Parts: sequence; structure tokens; C-alpha cells
Amino acid sequence: MSSRRRGKGEERFRRILEHEYMPKVEIVPKEEVREILKQLNAKVFQLPWIRASDPLARAIGARPGNVIRIIRKSDTSGEFVTYRFVVPG
Repeated sequence: MSSRRRGKGEERFRRILEHEYMPKVEIVPKEEVREILKQLNAKVFQLPWIRASDPLARAIGARPGNVIRIIRKSDTSGEFVTYRFVVPG
């Protein structure tokens, strides 16, 4: 019965992710991470962190060590792109 509840919760969260006000989120491929870090002149651990247990990270299947891209709509710039480093927890 708990797996049934979990399934409903996951489906509900999946629908929330598809809502028009929810930012687009994706896992960045390793090759692209190197290019992004070079452009930002940063190390991966200098990016803002997100825990692997965060519902958003869990929903997209992010694992510790991954970098995720979050693309938000912005009234002033059209789109705002930010990156998060997935940490254990």
C-alpha cells in the first residue's frame, strides 16, 4: 500500500514539474560541464549546491556529482540560466 501512495505522490510531483510556472530543469552532460566551468572560471564545488534528496533533484534522477541546469523565465531578460552542483544528503 505504501508503494501505491508513493506512486501517486510521484505522479503528482511529475505534474507539478510540467506546470507553466515551474522552471525547466535538466542534468548537464559531463562534457558540457567542463565548458560551462571554463566560461564561468569556476570549479564545480563553487557552484551553488542542491542536495540529492531535494524533491526536484530526485524527480529528474540527479545523483551526487551531477550538475543540473535550471532555466527560469524572466520578465527582464527573457530567460535566466543557473547551475547547481548535486551533493549527497
